[in-house]
Formats: sequence, C-alpha cells, structure tokens
Amino acid sequence: MPFVEVGGARIYYEIEGPDGAQVLAFSNSLGANCSMWDPQARELRRKFRILRCDTRGHGLSSVAPGPYAMGQLGKDVLGLLDELHVGRAHFCGLSMGGMIGMWLGIHAPDRLMKLVLSNTGAKIGTEESWKARIEAVEKGGMKSIAAGVMERWFTPAFRRKEPATVARIQKILEETNPDGYVSCCAAIRDYDCREQLEKIAAQTLVITGAHDPATPSSDGRFLAAHIHDAKYLELDAAHLSNIEDRDRFTREAASFLNS
Repeated sequence: MPFVEVGGARIYYEIEGPDGAQVLAFSNSLGANCSMWDPQARELRRKFRILRCDTRGHGLSSVAPGPYAMGQLGKDVLGLLDELHVGRAHFCGLSMGGMIGMWLGIHAPDRLMKLVLSNTGAKIGTEESWKARIEAVEKGGMKSIAAGVMERWFTPAFRRKEPATVARIQKILEETNPDGYVSCCAAIRDYDCREQLEKIAAQTLVITGAHDPATPSSDGRFLAAHIHDAKYLELDAAHLSNIEDRDRFTREAASFLNS
C-alpha cells in the first residue's frame, strides 16, 4: 500500500486518474477516512488526477503522538505533494479537511490552484465542547459518541433512506483510533483563522449544508464574505453534504473547478 513518511507519521494515500491531468486533492473530516470521497472520485477521476489521503491519526495513516496542530496537518499535505512531485493542486476539504485547506490557502498559497471548503468554519466549536468530546472518547471509546455523531452528520430523512450508507460511515468512525481522533480534536479546537481569511488568494467555493448543526450555514457565509470573491453554495444536507447530496455536490464542484 502507498505511504509517505512526513513529520514523524506514515501517511496513507491513493492516487488515480489520467497521468498529466491537474491534481485534485481531497481531505477527510474528523473521524472519517479517504473513502468518504468515493462518490466524487468516481466521477472526477475522468478529468482530474485524484489524490486522497488519510489525515494522520485516521484510517491507515499512523497515529503519531499528539496533540496535533492544524499547521502540522497542513504540512502533511505539503509533504505528500512534495513526495509525489506535485507543484500545485486543487484542494477540496470537508470540516477538518476544510480547515486544512484554509491553512494551506493562508500559508502555502503558491501550492494551490482552486479551493473547495465544505461544511467547515474558520473557528469550529468552543473550548468547552471540544473538552467534552475529548473526555467522552477517552472515557468511553469511539462507540460512545458514534450514534450522536451520525445524527449531526446526516439528516433524519437520509438516515431512513440510506441506512446501509450511514452504517458504513458509522463503522469507519467507530474504528478510528481514539488517540488519533482526540489529537485531531485538539487541532480543530485550537485553530482560529478568522482574522487571516483575507490572505486566501485561491479562487474558492464554499459549500454548506442547510441542516448542518456542526458547522451551520452561518459559518460558511462568514467564509464567503471574508475570502475575496468566494462563491457560496448551500445544499440540502447535514454535515457530510458530499455524501448526502452527492450528485449536486459533485456537479457543482466539477463546474467550479472546470470554470
């Protein structure tokens, strides 16, 4: 399996699509892995070179000692691009992945082409909410939070309509290493780039879910208002909008990236 060694961690990645095509990198949400992007990869690999990786502490990537910082996660992406000799790439991240995208837009603008920020915020949650989440996982493991997370990730209608999809995503969450999870919780807890958004020069599409309690549409509207010339799109979904409203997400992302 393909891995790269970056910053003391082994990062798992997958790459597919036409040789020589523009690279489109995807970044997963907290508690997921790179398979969350399967709906988009299936369609977009016809036109783009699709690069997906498991954020450190997640999936098949190693669990280096934490806590982590957002800059550390961003440098993992840069290290992966360096190892694969990719100078510039499009980047699409959801939730934690979107925060990584903002870090890259602020600190490594020369490495980005276009940027898709989905169901994310320049500041997510509060000190108290992350403390409670971390303590719950440390005390009860991943299964103790899984059902509640699914209620935030998907609307009741989608959970009824596609129970097998929800069960598959819940299994990925439950199998996430708890140490890796809480280390990434700390990275999200400590990151706040609200005062730096104007530094993002990449053309940006901000996607929100109309029913997302984790990163409400107000968070996305804030991003769109403070990132120069950003486009804004609201989908009929909760937090994992790329899965719940997969067809429109993929279509709108493709249209933006190809424009």
